[in-house]
Amino acid sequence: MRDWLLFLVIAGVLAFAVSSWWGVRRLKAKHTRSAVWEETHSPEQGRQKVAVVMNPIKAKAEEARLLIERACLDAGWEPPRFFETTVEDPGFSQARAAVDHGADVVLACGGDGTVRVVSEVLAGTDTAMGLIPLGTGNLLARNIDLEVNDLHGNVQTALFGHQRFIDTARMKVENSRTGHSAEHTFLVIAGMGMDAEVVGDTNDGLKKAVGWLAYTEAGVRHLPGRRKKVSIALDDEPEQTRKIRSVLFANCGLIPGGIDFIPQAMIDDAMLDVVVMSPRSAIGWLAMYTKIVLKHKRNLPVMSYYRSGKVTIRCAEPMATQVDGDPSGQATKVTVQVSPGSLLVRVKDGAGLVRIKDGAGGD
Repeated sequence: MRDWLLFLVIAGVLAFAVSSWWGVRRLKAKHTRSAVWEETHSPEQGRQKVAVVMNPIKAKAEEARLLIERACLDAGWEPPRFFETTVEDPGFSQARAAVDHGADVVLACGGDGTVRVVSEVLAGTDTAMGLIPLGTGNLLARNIDLEVNDLHGNVQTALFGHQRFIDTARMKVENSRTGHSAEHTFLVIAGMGMDAEVVGDTNDGLKKAVGWLAYTEAGVRHLPGRRKKVSIALDDEPEQTRKIRSVLFANCGLIPGGIDFIPQAMIDDAMLDVVVMSPRSAIGWLAMYTKIVLKHKRNLPVMSYYRSGKVTIRCAEPMATQVDGDPSGQATKVTVQVSPGSLLVRVKDGAGLVRIKDGAGGD
């Protein structure tokens, strides 16, 4: 183990010296960005009808239920309606039932999967979504500046906070080998390649024990591997060929551990921030890790950034995919497209979302 760590340190020193030797064909970078960052607004005053889509097996689910009921009672509102998810249905019919109930706000009470499913139903409507994060990653909650461990505060924000529209995105996965295809909404980051392999291979027991750090263990196991040839097209432009280990599609970029993985990704700019990762060895992985953690502005040939409203990737052999940390199957073709301003979410009173500093980010 000590030898491996020593190798990584030495590799880090060498990475920047040899990076110029690694030529890769670059796609034309997309620099168009039109971030709105409008002020949040308060929902209409008066009584609200509240519905909750809850994953009942999550830790603190019962505590959350009691806090929501108490808050509605204290506000003089009618009791909230609870719709519990099941193994067979992670929340689709429950969220639709909440909308049919006439809810003014639907609280997604669970992990990233529950939030993603509820958002898929609410996207394109004027029904607000409130977040009660009870999962491991709690990705969207982090990106709208919620304190994921403050259960009482999150209940207050979900019920009485301000609100704003954010972008969502959809990823269509197609597998020419099996004929299977499916579409998934995501809110934070979807991916194809090694990142999806890590998501699918993370030990559930370890995940319960140490939370998001469990992904690190799986990540180390998947570092060795070969690059795969894919074709990438941005906004219906001609396809160009790359050899990659992973491609990420970001609607926003903050991930667990306080790491702003893709600082330039903004949740309301009507654009996807695409990261193509193509390291050949551990040296390349270490160089990327250093760039991300230290927020280094130096460009790396093995890590390229692009912006686009739509991305299409094709590959000869099926590759793993993921949406917001949930496996979404093997695909030989992936089409990802942003849906601008499609979801109304509750945020802190008068607060904006996580913003970037001028000039931050990649290419």
